[in-house]
Amino acid sequence: MGYAKIRSVALHGVVGEVIEVEADVAPGLPSLVVSGLPDAALSEARDRVRAAVHNSGAYWPQARVTVNLLPAHVRKHGSGFDAAVALAVLAAGAQLPIGRLVDAVVLGELGLDGTLRPVRGVLPAVLAASRAGVGLALVPPANVTEARLVPDIKVRAADCLGRIIGYLHRTEDLLDPASQPSSPDAAPLDLADVLGQERGRRVIELAAAGRHHVAMFGPPGAGKTMLAARLPGVLPPLGDQEAIEVTALHSIAGALTPGSTLIRRAPLQAPHHTASVAALVGGGSGLARPGAISLAHHGVLFLDECAEFPSGTLEALRQPLEEGEVRLRRAHGETVYPARTQLVLAANPCPCAKPGGKHMCECPSIVRRRYQARLSGPLMDRVDLQVDLDPVRSAALVANEIVEPTAVVAKRVLAARGAACERWKPAARSNGEAPGPLLRDPRFLLPRTVVKPLTDAMDRGRLSARGFDRAVRVAWTIADLEGRVRPETADVREALELRSRNAR
Repeated sequence: MGYAKIRSVALHGVVGEVIEVEADVAPGLPSLVVSGLPDAALSEARDRVRAAVHNSGAYWPQARVTVNLLPAHVRKHGSGFDAAVALAVLAAGAQLPIGRLVDAVVLGELGLDGTLRPVRGVLPAVLAASRAGVGLALVPPANVTEARLVPDIKVRAADCLGRIIGYLHRTEDLLDPASQPSSPDAAPLDLADVLGQERGRRVIELAAAGRHHVAMFGPPGAGKTMLAARLPGVLPPLGDQEAIEVTALHSIAGALTPGSTLIRRAPLQAPHHTASVAALVGGGSGLARPGAISLAHHGVLFLDECAEFPSGTLEALRQPLEEGEVRLRRAHGETVYPARTQLVLAANPCPCAKPGGKHMCECPSIVRRRYQARLSGPLMDRVDLQVDLDPVRSAALVANEIVEPTAVVAKRVLAARGAACERWKPAARSNGEAPGPLLRDPRFLLPRTVVKPLTDAMDRGRLSARGFDRAVRVAWTIADLEGRVRPETADVREALELRSRNAR
């Protein structure tokens, strides 16, 4: 009979917290009580852990066992505490020496045969342990490569509970497997494949250079989906901090394959139009999981046929697009997921969607207005670039014309991003993220003569205050791509036209 404790990690969104798993074995009827706000998966650990201990050849104490997870007011989720619970109980009731794990966190789900199975969220969990000063992370073998993405902490693996018990008795060693080689990334789709859409290519380049949201309207076959799918290839590679954030989100969602390394390319999420609000922005009963907008963090969220999405689902995007994060409130508290993404909308101009465009449309005007009204004004006010794409002509498909590939466009985008980062630092890293007060700073305030097209549009009620600032940001992006120090009137006029769906 006795007391012991060992450490593990609990996740709240993408933030981890080191948890003490303490066990007390006292005289009484054989039972196991788990306290400390466990969820259903953790409450079910009673039978799972007991069977794993028996099948590992260890002794389960025939007494009253109480397991508490500290701090007790923090809700714990998932089965990643199984191994820590088993070791704490064996140390308290069977005198298992756990001195070699004093400076360690233990993560892993136990099978009934005692095998240690992989869990989600290992990257943010090990990152939290490293920040807390923990020296060793003991994880399942399938999670080793992911755990080793965190520097300054030793990572070891165990394939079963019996190996950990043998390690503590100094009869066996923990596993130190080599990190699994990651499969090479597929080559990004090339912009050179898009023929006859100079306007669409221009919009994609501006969106990549300034992190602007895009809405493209046009008949089927105009190239909307092709352009959106090629935007991630034009975006600059993710930096170290950005890559860690993106990889951690995919780890929590269980979207990382074994052997995955840091995600260095901007992610693309393209949910179907039947997706629910929880699938798009995150949620679910109990544990709120990240949605598509968070999995597209530092990347692209593409909503094809966006007019077919339920209006409530689209309206749920408004706050995350403005704040760059999703706040999911539940009865037990709030979970925050980052969601700094570029939104790309694509839609047909009307329900009939004739390939020839509006000249071939058979829909009455009221039907077209109702169809386009599914995209609300407040949502579209947050979209910087809104363009109508014409059908691709046959001449573009048969002409032997050389089109700029992704690599050439990406170089211009990278140079423009560098100019914007140098200008706005440390407040922002791109034009699309520049805060409004900074745009009106005397150092960056554009003269009245330059912004006259915007002031005229605003005085006529065609532009909101938010739209004014967003058009100014696009004008800065146009100037950066052209290599100019400040936007000119022509840049502001083009930015306004690209926001009004009448750019030609």
